[in-house]
Amino acid sequence: MLVDFHSLFERHSGDVYRFALYLSGDPSLAEEIAQETFVRAWVMPGEVRGGTVKAYLLTIARNLYRAERKRVVRQVALDGTLPDPKPGPETVASGRFELDAVLEALKALPEADRAALLMHAQDGLPYATIASALGLSIAAVKIRVHRARIKLYLTRP
Repeated sequence: MLVDFHSLFERHSGDVYRFALYLSGDPSLAEEIAQETFVRAWVMPGEVRGGTVKAYLLTIARNLYRAERKRVVRQVALDGTLPDPKPGPETVASGRFELDAVLEALKALPEADRAALLMHAQDGLPYATIASALGLSIAAVKIRVHRARIKLYLTRP
């Protein structure tokens, strides 16, 4: 026997609401579960037969309640005392100022010193590889890197 949706709602909405209220203990949550139960019954493909309708609706309501509990368990209240991990505008501005100063100091270095420093610090190349690439001795590369670092340190703001 087929049942139209309006009579289905009229006949079982109270039972579904009470069932959801008994499960949740919260009238507003029970109302939401009951409404969503009938929405799901409305959009489900196929026809709902009259003999199993109530069990079918209560199963939907129970599954919705369980899904809600899982969702609530995953929620965590925000603690207003936690600081924002991102740097503030003052820190960002000073960082940009410092970066600009370092870039200007890098430009002021002789090209061979700048190349040796960047190859070592940025690219992580060993001194022997840098020496081979620049046509210098390993000792000369070490000295150039060391002197370039000192010049950058002394020019920082």
